[in-house]
Amino acid sequence: MIRLQAEPIVLDELVAAVGDAAYGAIATFLGVTRATSNGDVRPVVALDYEAYAAMAEPQMAQIAAEAQAKFGPLRIAMVHRTGTVPLGEPSVAIAVGTPHRPQSFAACAYAIDELKARVEIWKNERFADGAQGWRPNAEATR
Repeated sequence: MIRLQAEPIVLDELVAAVGDAAYGAIATFLGVTRATSNGDVRPVVALDYEAYAAMAEPQMAQIAAEAQAKFGPLRIAMVHRTGTVPLGEPSVAIAVGTPHRPQSFAACAYAIDELKARVEIWKNERFADGAQGWRPNAEATR
């Protein structure tokens, strides 16, 4: 399960996608909209995400394949929202199932770090004062 979606993320779906009777560990990561922005003191009210699925989803699939090669055997699910994501709701979720917990934690951390660094997803931060501003994934511009 690798996808972009406008609908709210349901973590149970990701967990079900990576479960396996041979796997004793499932690690998850949820990135949620918070009330502050990096380097800005104004309160955030929501984030709007945009991505080009024909580019972003293959990038996400590549990261999943790399995680498999580095930490496998494993199952991995990665979902990123598009559209408006209100405060407290997940904008990105990753679940990784592996036989043992160290690989599950490592693969989950690898996947979110690489997604943030490489996948072309842009966010518009909307502030309580009415201001807004678009940003790419922070690390994707390095």
